[in-house]
Amino acid sequence: MRIARDDTVKVVTGDDKGKSGRVLKVFPDKNRVLVEGVNFIKRHTKQRSRVQPGGIVQKEAPIHISNVMVVCPRCGENTRPKRSRLAEGRPVRVCNKCNEVIGKE
Repeated sequence: MRIARDDTVKVVTGDDKGKSGRVLKVFPDKNRVLVEGVNFIKRHTKQRSRVQPGGIVQKEAPIHISNVMVVCPRCGENTRPKRSRLAEGRPVRVCNKCNEVIGKE
């Protein structure tokens, strides 16, 4: 997967096109990601207790991974990261435009 948790991504297609946010969770088996502030849905919930009231709850839903692109933290551009290896042999993701390492170093 080219997208990891805590990456900043931008939506490139769909109803939320142009919005960006942080990846909260990745679902690799379903090829989906949960992005903060993107793809809101409404769920009608039943009251479970006095503490948890019922009503209409608005929350984020997963979006397909092909509809988002990683935003490079250095150049600020949408990019499709490539895989590369450091001198010590550890694989990292690298920005295609500025060749900066994306994610944890």
